[in-house]
Amino acid sequence: MTVPSGAPPSVRFYARDTESVARALLGCILESRVGGRRTAGRVVEVEAYVGPHDPAAHGYLGRRTRRNDALFGRPGTAYVYRSYGVHWCFNAVTERDGFPSAVLVRALEPLAGFEVMGERRGTDRERILCAGPGRLCQALGIGGEHDGRSLARGPVRILRPRSRPRLEITVGPRIGVSSAADWPLRFCVAGSRWLSRPC
Repeated sequence: MTVPSGAPPSVRFYARDTESVARALLGCILESRVGGRRTAGRVVEVEAYVGPHDPAAHGYLGRRTRRNDALFGRPGTAYVYRSYGVHWCFNAVTERDGFPSAVLVRALEPLAGFEVMGERRGTDRERILCAGPGRLCQALGIGGEHDGRSLARGPVRILRPRSRPRLEITVGPRIGVSSAADWPLRFCVAGSRWLSRPC
């Protein structure tokens, strides 16, 4: 399969309201060259965490800790954290320096490095290689060492395809949060078979 060519978006792409960034990330390519092994997938599902007023966000009320420090960083950097002490989750930091907002990437359509992904995940079932934030991090080799790294120059990058078809986007509530769970901040490519669950 040929992976669409593209280039990393500028900081300006990320330095705007988080919902707009979340929608714009759908159809982009998340590429990893961790350990010298290339894997990549098309973003098909994301969630927006929109700042200190969002009770489901890690930066709620502006609380800054060692764990969430990258969330307060420059737009266009990675915020990677461990969920429940088990799974890594990958986010793109948005808006402005010091404002804790980001987009969680929840699912990818696998495009490159299937054998590597399957080896890391312990499965050859393509459908579930990257269907969920923990699964996609495992498949792409993303971990805590990538927290705070540039999404343009680091080993894990986001690329905008040179030609991006017009996508139909569905919107729904976020998953796995106890606060503000009904906020419609989950965005999916309509009809994609690669989602973590229907949107």
